[in-house]
Amino acid sequence: MKVAVLGAGLMGKEAARDLVNSSGVDQVIIADVDQQKADGVVQTLNSPKISSAYINAKDEEQLANFMKDFDVVINALFYTFNETVAKTAVKVGVNLCDLGGHIGHATDKVLALNNNAQEAGVTLIPDLGVAPGMINILSGYGVSKLDKAESIKILVGGIPVRPEPPFEYNHVFSMEGVFDHYTDESLVIRDGKKMFVPSLSEIETVYFEQFGPLEAFHTAGGTSTLSQSYSDLKNLEYKTIRYPGHAEKFQLLVDLNLTRRDYEVEVNGTKVKPREVMLKVLDPIVDLKDKDDVVLLRVIVSGTKDGEQHTYSYEMTTFNDKINHVTAMARSTAYTISVVAQMIANGTITKKGVYPPEQIVPGDYYIEEMKKRGVMIKESVERTSVAQVTASN
Repeated sequence: MKVAVLGAGLMGKEAARDLVNSSGVDQVIIADVDQQKADGVVQTLNSPKISSAYINAKDEEQLANFMKDFDVVINALFYTFNETVAKTAVKVGVNLCDLGGHIGHATDKVLALNNNAQEAGVTLIPDLGVAPGMINILSGYGVSKLDKAESIKILVGGIPVRPEPPFEYNHVFSMEGVFDHYTDESLVIRDGKKMFVPSLSEIETVYFEQFGPLEAFHTAGGTSTLSQSYSDLKNLEYKTIRYPGHAEKFQLLVDLNLTRRDYEVEVNGTKVKPREVMLKVLDPIVDLKDKDDVVLLRVIVSGTKDGEQHTYSYEMTTFNDKINHVTAMARSTAYTISVVAQMIANGTITKKGVYPPEQIVPGDYYIEEMKKRGVMIKESVERTSVAQVTASN
């Protein structure tokens, strides 16, 4: 199995780490516009399976010539490249996975290539991180066990193990993405109707083993493609987990227009975007650096099966890898995209076209593979007769 990883950043590096440690993978090439960064990954991983390459994803001809020789390509570049890389994969006939991106409809543009991908005989799966990604796979697995799914509730968050003021939060991707998720509206389904609610709203208290009380609130983009895949659900919602008080503090920044992309003010004759200033101010304050982090996740899927009400719950608590200095979020994200990419290359996934994770990734296989990597996802089920549910209502 020959795999290419586009992007030598944190997620690309950790996906490559998992690939070189996987027995079915023979060769990995990690490519980046920064050759020195790609070389650094090769040096760190120190495996005969991996080598580096220079690639400028803006040069579509060079990109095509590079991608065509692999069994599968992992796109770990910034989401603005997703459409270009996907079109190139279809053009040269190579399978592809990416980390997703719902800002600017990046994922929608990839999904729109379905017919072209089917004609080319390739498989493309976008949105393969944690959220979106892991939550989609687990939601799809829960739905597959039901005769009729009625609701999906998702709680997920990457937080520091030991919170520090002012926000009790340290970012594991970028504060720019956090700003977008907190500022844009959040899509939900309620009583069978799609609607939008303000992000940072409807705060609830949640508990996980070793952690709590925590708070969970709506954020944008979390429901991903689930509202399209399961449009007949009665209820669907996604909430982000943080330490108590976080949402209220960020709500003030949102209310002051300090997180908006389209807002600017004039200061001493110069136009300034407050968002850009806030990002510069906050980034060093909330940088995770060498702190320990944890990813908490809970996916609850309810519906009917064999005349009974069933609720399938999937829960995960994943800590950082102190030995290899890998964040919990990087483990959860990079292992997900690596596992699914290998499913495509080894024939576990055979459908051709472009599919969101919930429609194509086998949940049982995925959970088992993540377990091998120390990412433990626990499944539990509750059953109640429909007659009992009706009587209680």
